Amino acid sequence: MSSAPRDRDDEGRARSARPRDGLGRPLPYGARGVERQPEGVVRPPGRTLVEAQRLLDEGKPFHAHEVFEDAWKSGPDQERELWRGLAQLAVGLTHAARGNARGGARLLLRGADRIAGFRDPYGVDVSGLAVWARSLAARLEGGSGDPVDALAEAPRLTRETD
Repeated sequence: MSSAPRDRDDEGRARSARPRDGLGRPLPYGARGVERQPEGVVRPPGRTLVEAQRLLDEGKPFHAHEVFEDAWKSGPDQERELWRGLAQLAVGLTHAARGNARGGARLLLRGADRIAGFRDPYGVDVSGLAVWARSLAARLEGGSGDPVDALAEAPRLTRETD
């Protein structure tokens, strides 16, 4: 067992201070990483979707998952499953991009099932996301196991408007 002190945040909770890459993987101390998302940010739903889409569009699904996690933890009870499902879709893409095809497929399917009961709240394209997630999961389950490109596979969260 290591006797080195654990990294702690300002409130004293254990939290790794190691930098992370764009897919949320820890890098060695002192390495240059991607800026982390602040935790516990309460955003209106529209802002959550804009911020998460920006991160997905940058190939950072792990970070988008953290934005959805904030919404899931701070939002109204009746929306918890929506935000939790969207977080699972983002982290499923994260696993797929890290080369964990089996785990990625499972999370994508779980997220698709979780959001399925919602009727496009806040413009979220629930049916489009479910099709995207199930399609990517099927490709992962039948594929080579090679990592997918998170940027190329990033979904659109809301319906496109003219």
